[in-house]
Amino acid sequence: MSRVPATRLAALAAVFFALASTAWAGDSDPGVARATSFGGSCRGCSLSGRKLTGAAFAGGDFSKAVLTGADLRGASFTGATFIGADFSRADLRSASLLSVNFTNANFTDARLDGLEGAGATFIGANLKRAQLSSAQLLGANFNRASLADARLGGAELVASNLIDVDARMADFHDADLTGSRLINGRFQGASFRGADLTSADLSHGQFAGADFHDAEMEGARLYGADLSTAHGLTQGQLESVCTDGSTRLPAGLWTARGCHGPIHLRLHIPGAPPSPPAPPAPPAPPAQAALHQRGGG
Repeated sequence: MSRVPATRLAALAAVFFALASTAWAGDSDPGVARATSFGGSCRGCSLSGRKLTGAAFAGGDFSKAVLTGADLRGASFTGATFIGADFSRADLRSASLLSVNFTNANFTDARLDGLEGAGATFIGANLKRAQLSSAQLLGANFNRASLADARLGGAELVASNLIDVDARMADFHDADLTGSRLINGRFQGASFRGADLTSADLSHGQFAGADFHDAEMEGARLYGADLSTAHGLTQGQLESVCTDGSTRLPAGLWTARGCHGPIHLRLHIPGAPPSPPAPPAPPAPPAQAALHQRGGG
């Protein structure tokens, strides 16, 4: 009889005990909230349709796991790996993330409203039609991700990377994109109505038909960006943006600022210690007259 590899046994045991602990918690007292914890390695695990509200995924490898339609509301993900995992139609509302790797994961039609976290990686992920309204993702990496038709109204994506994204028809209304990088992105038909793009980098992006009504754009970089058919832009918004000769603006609008040089953005991360005070200025040199007196003049 063939033997099952020890690593596979460990993975199956981890899943069994995790699911068993959920069942036991529910059976012992219907009024006790179920608590499920996952760890270790469980590559390719199938958890489709599971009710895993409040589950904790800590430090495990769940690459290519299948969680289609899973209920993960309020779940926590810490230091876990979900490369190539399938979260399509999953419900992750109000879940929390810390340094989680979702590279090439599939979140098509997933509910991510109120998602909170820092340092999450969504490189190459598929978030088509995903709901991320009011999500708070500080420093997230969405490079090369698909956000086509995604809903990000009111989301906080401060200092995040959205380089080379496909965000056609995405909705960023009232989103906070302060200091984020949207370089080379496809944002045709996207809405930035009321969004905060302060110090954001939109260079070489495609914004045909995009909506910028009431968007805050102070210090935004538009080098090589095509906004020639964008809507809602005003001369007032463009007074403090940074452009070059390849920037394309709607007819009748213009800018004269180059702004070449680094962008300095100071962020406040909740829970971080305050910045140390600036060192005192060196004392001023003695007056010239005093030097002459000491010289015996």
